[in-house]
Amino acid sequence: MTPKRIGDFLLPPGIDIFERGWLSANNILLYGDQDVSLVDTGYCTHQEQTVGLVTHALKSHGLSTLNKIANTHLHSDHCGGNAALFQAFDCEVLIPIADDLAVASWDQDLLSYHALGQECPRFIHHSVLHPGQKLLLGSYQWEVLAAPGHDHHSVMFYQDEHRILISGDALWEDGFGVIFPELWGESGFAELRSTIEMIDALHPALVIPGHGKPFTDVNGAIAHAKARLDYLSGDPNRNARHGAKVLLKFKLLEQRKMKLEMVSQWIEETPILENVRKQLQLSTADFEQWLLQALVQANAAKVENDYLVNLD
Repeated sequence: MTPKRIGDFLLPPGIDIFERGWLSANNILLYGDQDVSLVDTGYCTHQEQTVGLVTHALKSHGLSTLNKIANTHLHSDHCGGNAALFQAFDCEVLIPIADDLAVASWDQDLLSYHALGQECPRFIHHSVLHPGQKLLLGSYQWEVLAAPGHDHHSVMFYQDEHRILISGDALWEDGFGVIFPELWGESGFAELRSTIEMIDALHPALVIPGHGKPFTDVNGAIAHAKARLDYLSGDPNRNARHGAKVLLKFKLLEQRKMKLEMVSQWIEETPILENVRKQLQLSTADFEQWLLQALVQANAAKVENDYLVNLD
C-alpha cells in the first residue's frame, strides 16, 4: 500500500483517518501486530456508518477485530458510537479519568448531554486515561496530554517519534471547539490558552484534529487560534453568542429540519442556552428570534413553511 502524504508529511504505516464532518468527529484507526485502536467514535445518528467504516477498514488490512476505543473527551459527537462499536467488537473503552464516575453512574448532567440538548447512548468503560500516561495505540506508543479549555476533561494523544498530535477539539486548522466552561460561568479562556501554548511547545509535524482535515501548517493554525482566542476573550458575550449558534446548528445537522415550535421548545429546554440568554440579558422571545436570525444571516439555515431547515 502506498504511504499517504499529508502536505509534506509522510503518514507512517498503521494509521487511517476517517474525516467525518461536523456532526460526527473524525475517527482515527491505529493498527499494528499487537493492538488495533480507534480514537473517537462520532455521533449516535451515524453509529451504523461508524461501525461500517471500521469493519471495512479492518477487512482491508486483514485484521479480525478492534481491541479498544480511546476517547479524547466525552462530548456526544466524539463518543456517540462507543456503545455500537462495543456491541460489534467487544472492545475495551478508555475515557479521560475525570469522567470516570460520571460514566459509571451515567450522570447525563455531568456528562453534558442534557445540558447541551444532545443524545448519547449509554456505554460502559473499562479503563481511564491519565495525563502523562504512555498508551499503545496501534503500532506506536502515545503520550496522553491534558487539554482543558474546550472541555476541562479533554485529553490529546502525542506520538513523539513521528511528532503526530491527535488534538480532539483543542486545536483545528481554523480554530478550536466552543469554550463551554465559560458558558457555565467557569474559567475557560486561560485554560485553552495554556493548552494551545503547550501544543506550540511540542512542535508537532502533523495535527489530526477532531473536525476538519489533518494539517501540517501547525504554526499557522496556532497563530489563528491565538488570535481567535484573543477576540473571544476580549468580550465573553462573543463566545456566548458563538456557542449558542454552534449548538443550534449541531441540532439542525442532526435533525435536518425542525418545526419552528419544536425549535423554540428545544431552546427553552436546553440549560446551557438558558445560561447564554441570561448572559446576553435578552428575554426568551428576543433570544429565540436573535438565534434563528443569526443562523439564517450566516446562511447556515433557512425558514421555510414553518420549519427551520439546515443548509450545508
